[in-house]
Amino acid sequence: MKKFINVVVIDDNEVVTSNMKKYFLSSEKINIQKIFKDGKTGLDYLINNATEYDIVIMDLLLPNIDGIAILEELNNKNISKTTIILSNYKDDYSVQRARSLGAAFYMLKPFSMESLEKRILDINKEYNAKVENANNYVELEISSMLHELGIPTHILGYQYLREGILYLYEHPRNYSLVTKDVYPAVAEKYDTTPQRVERAIRHAIEVSWVRGDLKLMESLFGNSIDFEKARPTNSEFLTTIADRLKINSKILIG
Repeated sequence: MKKFINVVVIDDNEVVTSNMKKYFLSSEKINIQKIFKDGKTGLDYLINNATEYDIVIMDLLLPNIDGIAILEELNNKNISKTTIILSNYKDDYSVQRARSLGAAFYMLKPFSMESLEKRILDINKEYNAKVENANNYVELEISSMLHELGIPTHILGYQYLREGILYLYEHPRNYSLVTKDVYPAVAEKYDTTPQRVERAIRHAIEVSWVRGDLKLMESLFGNSIDFEKARPTNSEFLTTIADRLKINSKILIG
């Protein structure tokens, strides 16, 4: 199946959005998924459908909520998406503020659709390269962290923990659904049962609490559990490490 670059556009200039929609209608690589005329409606979509799109193209001057406020809110929600800013004017503050909030490029209106297309393709290629590097980093970092936490590679819990952490890293919305989603997903891959996955992970954590690097354990779990009295639950262990990796990989992607 062909993979499109799904683009959400937020701009109240109907001439611009109409031309954009027509130009990319026959594109084999870029799909204009949604077009919004006001900032509030666009922001609501971006927040509630974060896995459905790849790139955001938006003006800075928008009805209800402006482009800078949208970028700020996406940052507050920890939603990182490649963004291209469109604008009729260019001032140093707007450019710097947009870039500080993660905007990848700033284009002045009027612009040619050919230049926009090239920018989308270039940015997406660069982003995919960064994501691939980050994903390679994540897999290596999971193994390294589990090793430092004292979990032997030969026990089943090691493999299940590794897979469970990677699953949560790739599916952040499932953080509260470890029992419902993570255990069955890991069990299916290793042809076992969710109950056995849960027990093996629990055993691996118990081993870690005896053999692991105390400083690392305190830095990871000290704020979420009573380190002196209790081990982390399976969910705490999995989600805490996935969160740490998410933060580190986000820095790599930029």
